[in-house]
Amino acid sequence: MKKIEMVDLWSQYERLKADIDNAISGVISSAAFINGPDKRLFEEELQRYLGNRHVISCGNGTDALQIAMMALGLKPGDEVITTNFTFIATVEVIELLGLKAVLAEPDYGTFNISIEAIRRAITPRTRAIVPVHLFGQCADMEPILELARQHEIHVIEDAAQATGAEYRFSDGTVKKAGTMGTIGCTSFFPSKNLGCYGDGGALLTDNDELAALIRSITNHGMKVRYYYDTIGVNSRLDTIQAAILRVKLRHLDSFNEARARAAAFYDSQLSGLPGITVPERSSFSSHIFHQYTLKIAGGERNALRECLENEGIPAMIYYPVPAHMQKAYLHLGYRSDDFPVSTKLSGEVLSLPMHTELDDEQLAYITGCIRSKLI
Repeated sequence: MKKIEMVDLWSQYERLKADIDNAISGVISSAAFINGPDKRLFEEELQRYLGNRHVISCGNGTDALQIAMMALGLKPGDEVITTNFTFIATVEVIELLGLKAVLAEPDYGTFNISIEAIRRAITPRTRAIVPVHLFGQCADMEPILELARQHEIHVIEDAAQATGAEYRFSDGTVKKAGTMGTIGCTSFFPSKNLGCYGDGGALLTDNDELAALIRSITNHGMKVRYYYDTIGVNSRLDTIQAAILRVKLRHLDSFNEARARAAAFYDSQLSGLPGITVPERSSFSSHIFHQYTLKIAGGERNALRECLENEGIPAMIYYPVPAHMQKAYLHLGYRSDDFPVSTKLSGEVLSLPMHTELDDEQLAYITGCIRSKLI
């Protein structure tokens, strides 16, 4: 049996090696390392895949969130609602820009932001909501968009973990993660379902004026060379990463299907085991399983993780401390007991190996070890 990896990027590369090596070689031969043709082509191809009007690439997913808030003209003191249970970048950029992060509880079942928690958090100072499509499944966007419409506030989707996931509206309309809000943001970090071999990100929008402004902000605020219309940043997807992503985008649906098959195997072996809850699927969203995250009850999570690691099986905790209890964000003024759902999840979640290269032998070994521990 192959060594079990949390994310097996090497085996995936070996499978795509000829195409990826050729793509990288083409960029090196052209010497067009910044803003080369592959960058534009990747943006166009991702735009067609997602079915929206504009894709603007940038340096990483965190930059994408920051640039989105800059483009929307959010000012210091404006309130931005987001989930308390997320990778910290979502909260980080709000505070970095001098905005006020207003944290909301997740839904215990799906891990995604609670609609009722958003509703309670809205004030006259709220300017944006940032739902995170956590672990590969969309937050419930229809009521979020309706709340935003009622209160005339923006929606910035953090789709870093959900590129390719689909949301179904009550009228049957289907849209991909990141294409429903005012602006969508995503990441191409190597471990993502669509990942490059370095850092990368993108912003998504259907608004032509916003797209032009975002593109300018990513390039120092410049539209015409050396003329600066707005304060910007230096955040670009380099051409080599774009070329790699063009290859991998062609396989994204099959990547997501492979993850779904691995998730179905996990479900078949772990559902119903005492003290374990397998990931809940929402009726309104597909799930592309950026992570396969269990909930382990009874305070047994750390013991199970140690047991798995002793058997050569990596397992990760996403996330061990909710945002409101992180040292850097204590100034937000929340009490430790203000977010019981987030705190409970941080004590229970355990993510199993999840990637495109898992085989039945590995999956059987992983689930067999868990079953032997719990039965």
